[in-house]
Amino acid sequence: IQTEFHIPTADLSYLRLYVAPPFICLRGERLQLPINKPYIDKHNDNIESEKRAELQAASMPSTRVSRLFHYGSLAVGIGFGALGEATRRWSGMGSPSSESASSVFLTRSNMDRIVDKLSRMRGAALKLGQMLSIQDSKSMSPEITEVLQRVQNSANYVPMSQIEKSLRKEIGQQWREGFSQFNETPFAAASIGQVHEAELNSQLQAKHQITKVAVKVQYPGVANSIDSDLNNMQSLLMMSKLLPRGMYLENTIKVARKELHWECDYKREAEAMLRFGRLLADDPVFVAPRLVPELSSKMVLTAEFMEGDHMKVAQNLSQQVRDYIGTNIMRLCLQELFEFEFMQTDPNWANFLYNRQTKKIALLDFGASRAFDKSFLDKYLMTLKAAMEGDREACQHWSTELGFLTGYEADIMTQAHVDSVLEIGKPFAAGGVYDFGSQTVSENVRSAIPVMLRHRLTPPPDETYSLHRKLSGAYLLCIRLRARVPCQDLFKTITSKYTFSNGSQLSYE
Repeated sequence: IQTEFHIPTADLSYLRLYVAPPFICLRGERLQLPINKPYIDKHNDNIESEKRAELQAASMPSTRVSRLFHYGSLAVGIGFGALGEATRRWSGMGSPSSESASSVFLTRSNMDRIVDKLSRMRGAALKLGQMLSIQDSKSMSPEITEVLQRVQNSANYVPMSQIEKSLRKEIGQQWREGFSQFNETPFAAASIGQVHEAELNSQLQAKHQITKVAVKVQYPGVANSIDSDLNNMQSLLMMSKLLPRGMYLENTIKVARKELHWECDYKREAEAMLRFGRLLADDPVFVAPRLVPELSSKMVLTAEFMEGDHMKVAQNLSQQVRDYIGTNIMRLCLQELFEFEFMQTDPNWANFLYNRQTKKIALLDFGASRAFDKSFLDKYLMTLKAAMEGDREACQHWSTELGFLTGYEADIMTQAHVDSVLEIGKPFAAGGVYDFGSQTVSENVRSAIPVMLRHRLTPPPDETYSLHRKLSGAYLLCIRLRARVPCQDLFKTITSKYTFSNGSQLSYE
C-alpha cells in the first residue's frame, strides 16, 4: 500500500523548500510515502483523512530496443499532437486557453501521452523529472509543471513475473529458500526499483539476529538504459523548448547521468549503508539498517526492516518531540557535511522513521550517498559562515570561488544571488532557537528566482544538485514539523571541529 497525500497551498505558502542552485527554489508537490499495512492499522487515526492509493502493476520495457521504441512513439505522438494543435490555432478553432498557451506541444492529449509513457518507462525518465521538479513553478509553464508532478505521483510497480527474473539472476534460482515469507506486492515503488517485505529463513535469522527484512529489487533494464534514456529525454525537451535557458538542461542531465549510475549500483549502496552504520554506531539518536549480504547483489539489496512513524505522523506529535526530531535532522545534515564528509543526499521524508518507544530515528535508502572534495567543502563552509554573519561581500566572494557566479554577472543577478544566500543563512544567524514554524525565508527567496534564471551566466556546481536536495529536505522537514531548532549552536559546534585543507579551524567568539 502506498499512501499519497497533498498539502494544500493554503496551509503553507511553500510546500517544497528546495535549496536549489543558486540556493532555493520552492514549489508545491504531492508526496508519496511507502507505508506498510500494520503501520496503517496502528496509526489509522492519524492518517484517515489521507487519500490511499493502491499500487498498480504495470509491465516495464526492459531492453534498449523496446525502450527506444517507446521513446520514439512518444516523440511521434507528441509531434502529431502539436501539428493538430497548430492547425486548430491557425484555423481559429483552438480553445481560448490553447490560444494563449506558450507551446503547441503541451496540449492536454500530449500531456496525457507524456505522463503515461514516462510513468511506464520509470528509470531515467522519473529521475530527470525529479531533478527538474525541484525548480520553482514560476520558472516553468503550468503545463510542464503538471506533467512533472503527475509523473512523480505515478503509483505503478513492476509485476512479480519481471521481478522474479531479476531475483533468480542476482541471488540464485532458489532465491526463495533464503526467505520464510516474501510478499510479492511491494510496499514502495520508485524510479529505479521497488521494495518488498519479507522474513528471513531460520538460519539467516539466527546468523544476523534479524527476522523481518526489506528487499529492494531494481527494475530490469534500468541500469543499461540510463544513457540512451537521458539522451532521448534531452531530445524531447529540447525539441519542445519547454524549459527556460537558466535551468541548464545539459548540465542537469550530466549530473542525473552520474547519479543514476551510482543509484543503480546496489553494491555501492550496501557499502554506504555499512559506512553509515559505522559512523552512527555511537550516535544516541540515529540508526542505520543492518545488511543481509547473502541476499544482496548489484541489483538486489536486502536489509533490516525498520519500524517507526513517518514524518507525516510525527508532525502531529508534541512540540517537544517535533523539536527533538527537527534538531537532530539538522544536526545530522551538518555532521554529514563537515564531520563525516559523506552525505545521504535523498531528501525524501520517507527515509526517516521515528520510533516512539526507543526515541531513535532510522535512516533508509543510501543509494544517493556521496562524498565531497575537501576543496569544495572548504569554500562551501565559508559561504555558509558568511551568510550566518550577514557579510554580503564575503557571500559574493565565496559564491564566485564555488562557481555559482563568474564575476561578470549583471548587478541585478549578483544582488539576487547574494540576497538568497543571506536568506538561507537566517536560521544560523539567529541566536537561541530558530522557529521554523514562523519562518519567512521561503517567500523572501521566491521573488529572486525568476531574476536568477534570466541572468545566470553559468550552471551551478555539480556537487550542489545533490547537496542542496538534502539541505532543502532538512529545511522543509523542520518547517513541516514547526520545529524550534538551535541552528546557530549546532552550526558553531559542528563546524568548529572541521579542519580545512590547510590545517586551520574556525574559531567563534
